[in-house]
Amino acid sequence: MSTQAAGLSEVVQLFIDLCEIPSPSYREDEIARRIRAELESLGCEVTEDGAAELLEAGCGNILGRLPATTSGIAIVLCAHLDTVPVADQIEVVVEDGVARNRHDAILGGDDKAAVAAMLVAVRNIVSQKVPHAGIELLFTPCEEVGLRGAACFDVSTLIGQMGFVYDHTGPIGQIVTSAPWHSRIDATFLGTAAHAGMQPEDGRSAIHAAAAAIARMPLGRIDHETTANVGVISGGHATNVVAARCQVIAEARSRSQERLGEQLTAMIDALTAAAIDAGCDLECRVTPEYHGYSLAPDAAQVRIAERALTREGFAVSHIAAGGGSDVNALLKNGFPSVNLCNAMTDVHTSNESIAIADIEAMERVTRALIDEAVAAQ
Repeated sequence: MSTQAAGLSEVVQLFIDLCEIPSPSYREDEIARRIRAELESLGCEVTEDGAAELLEAGCGNILGRLPATTSGIAIVLCAHLDTVPVADQIEVVVEDGVARNRHDAILGGDDKAAVAAMLVAVRNIVSQKVPHAGIELLFTPCEEVGLRGAACFDVSTLIGQMGFVYDHTGPIGQIVTSAPWHSRIDATFLGTAAHAGMQPEDGRSAIHAAAAAIARMPLGRIDHETTANVGVISGGHATNVVAARCQVIAEARSRSQERLGEQLTAMIDALTAAAIDAGCDLECRVTPEYHGYSLAPDAAQVRIAERALTREGFAVSHIAAGGGSDVNALLKNGFPSVNLCNAMTDVHTSNESIAIADIEAMERVTRALIDEAVAAQ
């Protein structure tokens, strides 16, 4: 146990321990060992699918199952084990009730705050012999790189009837009932190399073409449902050579499939026109990353989440998200799920933080969800 965790609540102690195990996407092996041990200590039946081999990840989808002790609705609690890349050591400090990383890197609360809350809530359910209608804990790899772990998980193996994910910024009480479709564009401009000082007119600059394409693109917030971004540009190898190759990686998201299609078309048109104007060839591939969704306000999983949150004293509201979560993949695969905000702040940055009171609150919400699933029989 970290020295920072001494004297803190059980769920915060576990949270700190988990955060200090680095687990960037594709390198989830160490955190997976800890999670399997935690599940076994709860008395769960533990299984792991073949996603590690399929995705070249550090682990597969790990599932822990506790059989029902009473009647009601069996539920699935789901969180991802991977993080975005880690730029430095993770050493958690708690100051004024807020957990941060002492170093210039992410904290890892996305999504280890959820992992800790779920595990400790179930630990307390088991130790106190609280009746439940069946609990499955699903921990996924490679969420941060396109929800890849959840996307390849076989939901037909689940006994649970609905799932709950905690993976969104925003105050506890907000429920994500709409999230976007997301597609990635990989474009490569192929020009002609030439000496930049002696025969620049003989060259066809792939970098110039890429810059012109980006300048033509509608980017940023396009409308209330749609966003677009160019995230990576790479090309050339020396200042005295007209660059013969330049790669552009971009994305578009929208909660409307129609608007996503229109945005992707505008971006591809910009790429194509710039390539033609510069006399370059263009290789372009569009890859759907995940499907969007919109949940009905009276969907069963939404109603149970509302009751659990209200029971714990939180004001409930429904929100539309600009990012995806494992819920996108689970719903696409036919499994009813919902994403709950868990008050993470500045995720994916070195300013990431979370209040320990919010970690503790989500542990209570988890227990309330389990209780409400029994009451919903």
